[in-house]
Amino acid sequence: MPAKITGQSKRLRIFIGEADHYHHKPLYHAIVLKAREMGLAGATVMRAFEGYGPSSRIHTTNLLDLSSDLPIVIEIVDSAEYIDKFLPVLDTMVDAGLITLDDVTVYKYVHS
Repeated sequence: MPAKITGQSKRLRIFIGEADHYHHKPLYHAIVLKAREMGLAGATVMRAFEGYGPSSRIHTTNLLDLSSDLPIVIEIVDSAEYIDKFLPVLDTMVDAGLITLDDVTVYKYVHS
């Protein structure tokens, strides 16, 4: 099966908190479901060990300072066309966080 994306593409990164929700679901899960529904190539959710945002409050896995709102990063790589269609939807889902977009070159994308 040929790759869906090759060459110049976009990488979308969404930085949110683990405690963020959208329609009674964890926000990261709702974003992944919406990306799949809209036909994006794939999404990866990563839970961070430590971080802070605009509040400057450090969220950490340190046992003495254990946070229930650890940083979450969702990463999506796809063509500019698909990312551009997804951004307005994402804008309605994310109330607080950071969304970045950068150019990437897809070297290899295979589907078994």
